[in-house]
Amino acid sequence: MNASAEASSTETADPLRQLMARVALRDRGAFERLYRATSAHLFSISLRVLRDEGRADEVLQEAYVSIWQKAASYQPDAATPMTWMINIVRNRAIDALRAGRNERDSTVELNDEAMDVPADASGDPHALLDESLTKARIDQCMLALPPAQRQALALAYYRGMVHTEIAEMLRSPLGTVKSWVRRGLDQLKSCLDGVAVRT
Repeated sequence: MNASAEASSTETADPLRQLMARVALRDRGAFERLYRATSAHLFSISLRVLRDEGRADEVLQEAYVSIWQKAASYQPDAATPMTWMINIVRNRAIDALRAGRNERDSTVELNDEAMDVPADASGDPHALLDESLTKARIDQCMLALPPAQRQALALAYYRGMVHTEIAEMLRSPLGTVKSWVRRGLDQLKSCLDGVAVRT
């Protein structure tokens, strides 16, 4: 058996390799099949690290966004598709665990549930992907803001606080808080517009 025939035989024997190759070509149907075939197992990996179903599910959706974006970089010779995906999920879960600890230590506590993009009730992988991509863009742009602006915006738009309430919670002058929110919004809009252009 020559090398190409051997590779073809390996792909036929491993449906996940075939699906990953299709996902690398931006085949959404293949992505849906990959999601359905692997999500239960990958969720258990995320849950094992985070011990919280809500956070584990959020990390899982972020991981699938990463899988979608990085599928072309998958190297079949280095690992099986499942091993590759498990590493992505585990690393994201560990990062989320550390980020949660750091956030609790350094900022005013925010309601995590209020910051979540509502999950699609149908569980449709296409809708989940689109929602996760949107949330990932917002999160990426929020993280680019200075901490004070990020915190003021989060309190205003995820908790519905008015400027005076934010000023009281952050123990900052009212004018400063208004400036943080205004500048934060401007920078967030510019960042999201820039992401939209690049995607």
